[in-house]
Amino acid sequence: MQTWHQKDYQQDTIPGISLDKWYSLNKKKPKSKSIIVAVIDTQIDLNHEDLQGQIWTNPNEIPNNGIDDDKNGYIDDINGWSFTGTKSGGYVVWNRYEYVRIVKDWESLFKNKTESQIGTQDLYKYKEYQRALKTLEEKDKYYQNWLKSLKHSVAIYPLVKDTLKHFFPKEDYTYEQLDSMYKKYKINDKRYRQRRDDNDKDLGALIDYMMGNLEVNEKTLEDIKDKEIQLDSVVNKNLNLNYNERLSIGDNPTILEKGYGNNKVSNTIKGVRTIQDHNTMVSGIIAANRNNSKGIKGIAQNVKVMPLNISPSGDEHDKDITMAIRYAVDNGAKIINMSFGKEFTMHKEWVYEAFKYAEKHNVLLVHSAGNDSQSVDENPSYPSDISYDGSKEMCNNFINVGSITHKLSSTFVSDFTNYGKQNVDLFAPGDKIYTTGAGNIYKTESGTSLAAPMVSGTAALIWSYYPNLTATEVKQIILDSGTAYDLEVLVPGIKDKKVPFSELSKSGKVLNVYNAMQMAEKVSKHKK
Repeated sequence: MQTWHQKDYQQDTIPGISLDKWYSLNKKKPKSKSIIVAVIDTQIDLNHEDLQGQIWTNPNEIPNNGIDDDKNGYIDDINGWSFTGTKSGGYVVWNRYEYVRIVKDWESLFKNKTESQIGTQDLYKYKEYQRALKTLEEKDKYYQNWLKSLKHSVAIYPLVKDTLKHFFPKEDYTYEQLDSMYKKYKINDKRYRQRRDDNDKDLGALIDYMMGNLEVNEKTLEDIKDKEIQLDSVVNKNLNLNYNERLSIGDNPTILEKGYGNNKVSNTIKGVRTIQDHNTMVSGIIAANRNNSKGIKGIAQNVKVMPLNISPSGDEHDKDITMAIRYAVDNGAKIINMSFGKEFTMHKEWVYEAFKYAEKHNVLLVHSAGNDSQSVDENPSYPSDISYDGSKEMCNNFINVGSITHKLSSTFVSDFTNYGKQNVDLFAPGDKIYTTGAGNIYKTESGTSLAAPMVSGTAALIWSYYPNLTATEVKQIILDSGTAYDLEVLVPGIKDKKVPFSELSKSGKVLNVYNAMQMAEKVSKHKK
């Protein structure tokens, strides 16, 4: 099932995107045109064996001479650009969440003010500030408590291990064995089923502690310490009003400009410990080499990935999103994959203008719908081609993609995916997808981040054979040619609620490469 997403429902009884079917019936197709796909994301593993020959190279730039040879505003941008690159040659690992930045930057305008004190022109920002403030308070409390619990776990772990070793000398206990043991000791004491007190070290509490660790797959002290380090960074960086992630970059995030950041798009930079592999996973789905007999096969062979880095842990800056889109357009990308998202935006007008800029230059934007198990018709999610004020879509070159599983049942729609009859365009496989990973590995992951590149790869395949099509036409072909499934599915995030699958997206369909290529051929011929 590693390649389930490439299968065909009629041939294989698996609801994939019918990629294998198209390739098996089109072995003698004439040579296609090379297409550049910009992947706006994290750093990428440029050395991955399955991406060799698949990475974009700037033909007008002389490597490492310290000169902006092509005068595009970026020095030595050989393979793309890191908009989160630091002056020292590294890259930013932690960003604040956007709601934290909103509270920090807009506090002087709105703190302790009521709605009646706010002018009409600032009312939207005021309401967003209040929403951001509430979110920050809730998240900060949640993560502070979690971090406190982890610190307690680190402190008590040796005692738990020593105590359980008395009962299990080989330390080969399972969750079920511990559960049975727990019930034996505490069967009539319900208080032990509640959150344990920090000073509660009796046998029942210690057993309960280890059961909790096994439940979340934290089996060793190192597992717990790693999680503690991660949570400490969330609390002290992601959620810290006074943390400034732009200091090491040296730019001003409130103005649009070219040239900040650096050209280090790879995650194999010497001295940088944190390895980000999201871009590598996404790029492999689109463009992993189909002819090298290694690893996986990407959707489109004749494609070049342009890695553009904007995504540390936390929320992307609107400035970086905007400048990355403009860079991609100006440097020849036909498709821009954006497998990221956030629930707040400070400078949405910058991003909207970048969308329109892409549309003007016939560039397709593909975006992952998000993994919050909610309707994006009702809950703001950015970047988006709508402004959540009731206005119509601002451009016709944006595709928002949700995720499906391989199970043609009530669980067909991934339980994590966002959805929306108005604002999710279609679905594609995003559950248990086998793809490339940083460090020259292969891995299985899930998320709408993996569904979006299915669409980006398909668009690249379409354009590589039918270059006379417009971005709007390619979008419509992808939506119209999808596979419709007549079944009731569980609505993500709503217990036991079922609706027809067709009600969760605009098209009501699942991406189908074979159908899309057939339709593209017809539309292309009709234009000639």
